[in-house]
Amino acid sequence: MSAFRCVEIKPQTQANAAIIWLHGLGASSDDFVPMAKHLKLNDSIAMHYVFPDAPVRSVTINGGAKMPAWYDLEIHGVERKANLDDLAQSRDQVLAKIDELMRSGIKSERIIIAGFSQGGAVAYDVLFHCKHPLAGVLPMSTYIADPSSVASAHFKQTPVWVSHGNCDDVVPMSLGERAFHALEQAGFAPTMSEYTMAHNVCPSQVKDIQEYINQLLA
Repeated sequence: MSAFRCVEIKPQTQANAAIIWLHGLGASSDDFVPMAKHLKLNDSIAMHYVFPDAPVRSVTINGGAKMPAWYDLEIHGVERKANLDDLAQSRDQVLAKIDELMRSGIKSERIIIAGFSQGGAVAYDVLFHCKHPLAGVLPMSTYIADPSSVASAHFKQTPVWVSHGNCDDVVPMSLGERAFHALEQAGFAPTMSEYTMAHNVCPSQVKDIQEYINQLLA
């Protein structure tokens, strides 16, 4: 399995924490690279940032056009139908990256997975299949692409913070709420924040992300 291309920003000292940040459909690592400079983290956190790029593939919902995508996708009303083979491949690449970060000396309990939209769906799938405890998972404006895997998660004590815009016309907030309730029913204790925004990230959310990361890695 070939590894994905990613932008990595390492601290000047030995890293003691890491965040893997997954972009949305048709986007790239460039979307979130500025976060490495923007987030003001506590002095005790030496963060290794990883911003992967999704492979280019044909996407059914866009008429088969080729674009960066973590998986092929169909939409039927409010329902999202992900190509689960594609999803598994993307998930396994993130899991391989987690293993690589652990070999570099970062404990899994200090690795955060964040993802926006399609990237958030991959973040959920990583959470459900990771065999190591993680610091936390931040699914943003997204949904659970493979509900059958929620119950089999290894570490249901992993903190999960769901965030979604209440004006989202791309991924309805009802899907974010459905994911939240599925996590609760499976034995997780997720939290959820609602923002007055569309399918994007807003300044107040970024401020909350900063506080949440500092809290997770305190």
